[in-house]
Amino acid sequence: MSDLRHIFLTGLLFLGAATLIGCSRLVDEDLTDCAPEFDVDYELMLVTNLQTELETVLDVETDIVVSDALKEHFENVFTDYAHDVDLSFYDTVEPMGRLEHLQEIMNASQTSYALHLPGRDYMHTCVANLNGDPTVTLEGDEFCSTARLVQHPSVKDTVEAHTTGLFTARQHLRIQTGTDQTFNVSLYMVNAATSLVLDMSDAPGAKDVRVFLSGFADSFSLADSTYHFDTSPIVRSQRVATENSSELCFASVHFPSRGISAPETKTIIDTDEEFPDEYSEEELWQIRVYITSSDGSVTETILGVHTPLRAGQFKVVKGRVREDGAVETSDQMVGASVALDWNPGLEHEIDF
Repeated sequence: MSDLRHIFLTGLLFLGAATLIGCSRLVDEDLTDCAPEFDVDYELMLVTNLQTELETVLDVETDIVVSDALKEHFENVFTDYAHDVDLSFYDTVEPMGRLEHLQEIMNASQTSYALHLPGRDYMHTCVANLNGDPTVTLEGDEFCSTARLVQHPSVKDTVEAHTTGLFTARQHLRIQTGTDQTFNVSLYMVNAATSLVLDMSDAPGAKDVRVFLSGFADSFSLADSTYHFDTSPIVRSQRVATENSSELCFASVHFPSRGISAPETKTIIDTDEEFPDEYSEEELWQIRVYITSSDGSVTETILGVHTPLRAGQFKVVKGRVREDGAVETSDQMVGASVALDWNPGLEHEIDF
């Protein structure tokens, strides 16, 4: 447990001046109406398959450069370290308006806050690492039911990759007077990550390679840990430097995909949960690869993935680029469709 402790004297916002004076008027006066002190212990719980995926999909010898590069690229994403936290305490009665709001720098994987709030029931939510991610904002948080993490496009319908691992928690708190209380709040990751590794040995004439993704959620509700798919954003993938390698590596961080059995997926909150390759008859998300050849023509390959991508999960897809710019993969969970001499369509205007 971290030694960091923060004491917030917030009773004034709840009790009013007259009540506060009454609480401190006499030493031996009944203090049951005063705001009790209680501890809230926060801890980030990182549930991920990052290391397992790297060891399973990437070859220990030939892909070692790529594996090391991806570990470095995601070191600030797949981490149990929280820089900043946003804490809200809501009424438990509809419309569940916010009663108290605190924003603090945590700089730890776990810490304890000593809080002073009036004795009553609260619905408490917590979000970590928002300050370091300009692509996602917390909106509608004046009320618990409307509080969402919302992803914003940077250009048209294209969004940048997330830059941090985002963690959230919600918990019912019943604050009682006249007793010492400690609440344990565990935060879990709500975004996920993907990587495309391309063997370019058969395509020496390729001039440019660009990778985008689609099929992921665009917002996340804190009240019930539900993802929403209100738009169809195109997510950018970033080139990861791999020196002295014939492979190109691309990586991205974003919200999860849809699940198989339900239109809206929920976060994994069981620390023993694994990430099984459940096959879906329909594509759940896509990797879109655009390769420009030496003659200026562009080949589009859409890799359709038939397994869900869950919160905290990391997925690597390996492929080989043919001389004509098409991408092939041996991953049985991934299908491919190719358009040679591709021109931008009307469905999505991808800004290269």
